[in-house]
Amino acid sequence: MKSKNILLGHGSGGKLTSELIESLFFKHFDNDLLQQQGDSSVLPVDGGLISFTTDSFVVDPLFFPGGNIGKLAVAGTVNDLAVSGAKPLWLSAGFIIEEGLPYSDLEKIVVSMAREAENAGVKIVTGDTKVVDKGKCDKIFINTSGIGLLPGERRDISSGKKIKKGDKIIINGSIGDHGMTIMGKRKDLNISTDISSDCASLNKMIEKVFKVCNDVKFMRDATRGGISTVLSEIVKNKDFGINIYEEAVPVHESVKGLCEMLGFDPFYVANEGKVIIIAPARDAEKIVEVLKTTREGKEAAVIGEICDEHPGKGWITTTIGGRRIIDVLAGEQLPRIC
Repeated sequence: MKSKNILLGHGSGGKLTSELIESLFFKHFDNDLLQQQGDSSVLPVDGGLISFTTDSFVVDPLFFPGGNIGKLAVAGTVNDLAVSGAKPLWLSAGFIIEEGLPYSDLEKIVVSMAREAENAGVKIVTGDTKVVDKGKCDKIFINTSGIGLLPGERRDISSGKKIKKGDKIIINGSIGDHGMTIMGKRKDLNISTDISSDCASLNKMIEKVFKVCNDVKFMRDATRGGISTVLSEIVKNKDFGINIYEEAVPVHESVKGLCEMLGFDPFYVANEGKVIIIAPARDAEKIVEVLKTTREGKEAAVIGEICDEHPGKGWITTTIGGRRIIDVLAGEQLPRIC
């Protein structure tokens, strides 16, 4: 740790987050299950497997086009389970509420959580509520944990152990929508755009993928740090590399425009309804076709492949024919994005 104090960048999902986790949390909490280092931990239970995950949500503003902190809390945890290959079943919900929060705002948040849980086919089965003095919390923070059942044949999806040269990299749609939605609604900017968050539970869409491909190699939802951070984590210390083709990656024109105006790279902007899927080349087109039958996957595309040209590194071929390295997010691009 180079800093004596915690910085906003330590919550970015990028380099500083990794440093904090490795130098502090792994150092003191170290065990074989924690070392899986996935969005969910795969746990053995009575001869079977479950996935277990937890996440906290501090997004600002609480309400934004396409969702709010409540919908985000449910969808985010459902997705962390689903990308491990599990069937999400049960969630907990913990609330830290600032004194003075309007009851009507809390009710809207809770109603949206109930609605999203129903849409995803999960149940909120336990929870906790704390209220703190005014000024000791920014309106409301929510923690959700989740449990899902994991079929044995999917146990290696989180780790990516079976990734091989020639496998294709797929995304279910456009990137950067959530991050730019939040940026556009920040009080100090108040930018008017037609961008809407992609916040959504992806478990039903992902189950359709398994029906056409029984050999999915890896999945990860690209939240903080965007798709570049996920892709960088995939190849870290591996004997294979990644090639990504910029022109193949879906990005809405409104997102491109706002990113250019504010100096953001869409590849590093957070998403809340996008999953990176790695699968054998023979199944790639089938997966894209089935994704396009869903609302969450209608803009799905193959965006690259696994290669052996540059082990441990990812490269993007740009739209003008140049190449640049894919790296994890350095610092904090946009705090309190989720």
